[in-house]
Amino acid sequence: MQKSAFSFYKLLGLFIAVIISGISAILGWLDNVPTQHVVFYTVAIFALVLWGWYHLSVRWVYPEQIHTDSNLPLNNQAIPEQVTTDIDENEPSYIASLISRKKSTILGILLLTAIFLGFSFAMEGFFQWRNILSVITLVLFLGIAIAINKNVKANKSAYMGLVVLIGLFIIGTLVVEGFLSTLNLKSMLLFASFLGLACIGQTLVALLGGLDLSIPFVIGSSNIGLMFLLNLGIPPWLCFIAILLIGAGIGFINGVLSFRLQGQALILTLGVGFAVSGGAQILTSIGTEFGGNVFGEVPRWLVNIASVNGNFIGIKIPPVVIIWVLATIIMIVGLRNSSWGRGLYALGGSRTAAARLSISEKSYWIGVYTISGLVSAFTGALLLGWSGGGFIGVGDQYLFMTLAAVVVGGTSLLGGRGGYGFTVIGVLVLQVLSSFLVGLGLSFQGQQFVFGLMILPMVALYARSPHIRTQI
Repeated sequence: MQKSAFSFYKLLGLFIAVIISGISAILGWLDNVPTQHVVFYTVAIFALVLWGWYHLSVRWVYPEQIHTDSNLPLNNQAIPEQVTTDIDENEPSYIASLISRKKSTILGILLLTAIFLGFSFAMEGFFQWRNILSVITLVLFLGIAIAINKNVKANKSAYMGLVVLIGLFIIGTLVVEGFLSTLNLKSMLLFASFLGLACIGQTLVALLGGLDLSIPFVIGSSNIGLMFLLNLGIPPWLCFIAILLIGAGIGFINGVLSFRLQGQALILTLGVGFAVSGGAQILTSIGTEFGGNVFGEVPRWLVNIASVNGNFIGIKIPPVVIIWVLATIIMIVGLRNSSWGRGLYALGGSRTAAARLSISEKSYWIGVYTISGLVSAFTGALLLGWSGGGFIGVGDQYLFMTLAAVVVGGTSLLGGRGGYGFTVIGVLVLQVLSSFLVGLGLSFQGQQFVFGLMILPMVALYARSPHIRTQI
C-alpha cells in the first residue's frame, strides 16, 4: 500500500468513527437519554469503530516506521513486505487517483444528492434532519461498501446482501418512526422466523438445482388441516405429528415424481401443490359453508410459540425465533461439516463427479424434497398459532418470498453453490425491507415491485460468476 493511500484510509477511519459516534449522540439526545449515558455510549462507539478499523483495514503506524532489532536472528524478524519496497516520492496523490478510478461511483453519489435536493424542493416537509442524516449515512455507507468490494473475492452476492441489509436497517432507523422499537424488532424477527423456516426446504432443493413450488400450498393446507384435526377432538400433540407426517409424505411424492421426470420439477411441484390445496379445502369444508377457512380454539402453547408477545423460559421473545435460530445452527453446521452436506454440494455441482464417488442422486433428490415438505408443514402448523384460525391463503406469499430469499442470499438456482447461511441473509433483507416499505406507507403491490427489482441484479450477479461445475 502506498503511503498516500495509507494516510487516506487512516483518516477515513477517524472520519467514520466521528460520524457514527456523532449520530449515536444525536439520537440519544433526541430520545432524552441521560447525558452521562450519551457520553459513555458515544465514547464507547467511537473506540469500538476505531478498533474495528484498526484490525480490519489499516494499522495506525506505517510499516516503514516500524523498526526491527538488527541483532535478532533473521528468522525472528517480522519485517513487513512493504519495508523492502521503494517508495516513489513523486507518486500522484492517492485521492486524485481514487477519483479518476471511481468516476462512475462519484457520479452516482452526485446523482443521489441531486435527487434528494429535487425531492426537497418538490415535496413539502421533505427537507428534515432525519432525511438529511439518512442520505449522508447512505452515501458514506455506499462509499465504504464500494471500497471494500474489491477485496471480496468470493460470495459477491452474499456480500451485497449484507450491504443492503445494513444499509436498509440504518436508513429505516433514521426515516421510519419507531423502526428501532422493541415491538417492531420482535415483529420483524417473528415473520422472518416463519419465512426462514419455510426457506429451509427451498434452499436444500436449490442446492441440487431444483425448485419446490408446492411450499406455499403445503403451508396453507397444513394450517387448515391442523385446525380441522383439533376440532375433531384429537389430542393436539397427535394432530401436530400427523400434519408433519402428511407434509413429509407430500414431499416424498414430489421427490419421487420429479426424479423420474427430470427437468419437470417446476411444473410437477406446482401441480402437486394445487392438488394438495384443493384436496385440503374439499376435506375441511365437508359439513360447513366456510371453504378454505376452519375456525376453532387454538392450543395456548401453540399461540405462545407463534405470538409476538410469546414467552420463552421467562424471556419475552417469541419461541419461534428460538426455533429458527436452532434450525439455522443445525443447517449451517450440518451442511458444512457432515458427509451428507458435502455429498449434497458435490451432487449439485456435478452429477457425473458425484456418481463416480458413489453418491446416490435418487436418495438425495427424494430426501431434500421430503425435508421440504416436512418443514413446510411445520411452518403452516406454527402459523396457526399466529393467525388464530385456519386459512388456506396463509401460505400464498411464500411462493415468491422463499425463492426471493434464496436468490437474494446468493444461493445459485443452478445448484452446488450457496447455503442456508446465505439464505438467512436474504430472509433478513426481505423482512427489513418489507418493514421499511410498510413504514413508508407503500402498498403490498408496491412492495412486490421493489422486491422484483432487487432480485434482478442478484440473479445477474451469480449468473455471471463461474459455476462450481467448471471447477471440478
